[in-house]
Amino acid sequence: MSDPIKIYFAGDLFDHKDLVGNVLLGSYIDKESNGRYKCVLPQDQETASNRAEDIRNEDLKQVLECDVALFNFDGTELDSGTVVEYMYAKFLDKPAVILRTDFRASGDQEGGDPWNLMCSFYPRTKVVKLNGMNEYHRARTSASSASELIEGLYSDLALKITSAFDEVCSEESVFDQTGVDRGEIEKWARIFPGKGFQKLFNQ
Repeated sequence: MSDPIKIYFAGDLFDHKDLVGNVLLGSYIDKESNGRYKCVLPQDQETASNRAEDIRNEDLKQVLECDVALFNFDGTELDSGTVVEYMYAKFLDKPAVILRTDFRASGDQEGGDPWNLMCSFYPRTKVVKLNGMNEYHRARTSASSASELIEGLYSDLALKITSAFDEVCSEESVFDQTGVDRGEIEKWARIFPGKGFQKLFNQ
């Protein structure tokens, strides 16, 4: 069996709902893909005692080393750290899936994505947009316990995400289309963040 496709799992990780929700969704993506995809959660690498630049560097290193990336775009304002990771991934032409379950509208795109237009329109990117409240009640009607609700909700969500990843992974890389040297781009991606980032690759 080939190695699983590593997903960088980007999003909020500031409270118990974020942290546990990330773990649940990551585990269901692994399960529903039969191990083809495996999520890498930044929260598993970070501690409250880490220095700010160390956290940033480690997260960007994981973006660079993962095969694809999942970005949680919930909230009336997108998490700024997630946006930075998203742009770094797009700089590297990583296949990406954007997940939004927040039913609130925001941003400046009339009839378009419910976030700032500068975060839209990039290649090899698929948006999975759902109404989280509706999905919750749909799962709740057929569940007789909290565990059954979680099973129904996260299994369905994971299937939608893995299907989106299958789609973006099948698309041709921008590097291949244009003849740009991927190795040179990745070399520059190790240099421009500064603050000791390049040293992580010399260990």
